[in-house]
Amino acid sequence: MSAGPGEKLRIDKWLWHARFFKSRTLAAKSVAAGRVRVNRQVVKKANHAIQTGDVLTFPLGPHVRVIEVVALGVRRGPASEARTLYTDLDPPQPKVKPETPPAPAERDPGSGRPTKKERRAVDWLKSWLGLD
Repeated sequence: MSAGPGEKLRIDKWLWHARFFKSRTLAAKSVAAGRVRVNRQVVKKANHAIQTGDVLTFPLGPHVRVIEVVALGVRRGPASEARTLYTDLDPPQPKVKPETPPAPAERDPGSGRPTKKERRAVDWLKSWLGLD
């Protein structure tokens, strides 16, 4: 399942084996863009070699993942096998959803459509509240 001590593996291959990226190409692009750090050092080459004990930091979706390499994978196996390749040092926190959605704005019945001035005021308020 993992290589012996002192063995190294390309970072893009390991990220793909550990199932952080759907393809090795996506992993390589993320590394080349400078989004991945190994032991606090920015890595920009997909062929950078990593070994057990290295700490990787990279953004994944809305979270920043901090991962310690526990083992080097030989293949891209099932998710249960991929989870044994690393320990998550900072697991992502679940998003807190509001209990109820905000109520829609109310208008008096029979008042018709908003005028251009009223629509601009509503648009300004939405942008000020960050709802756009």
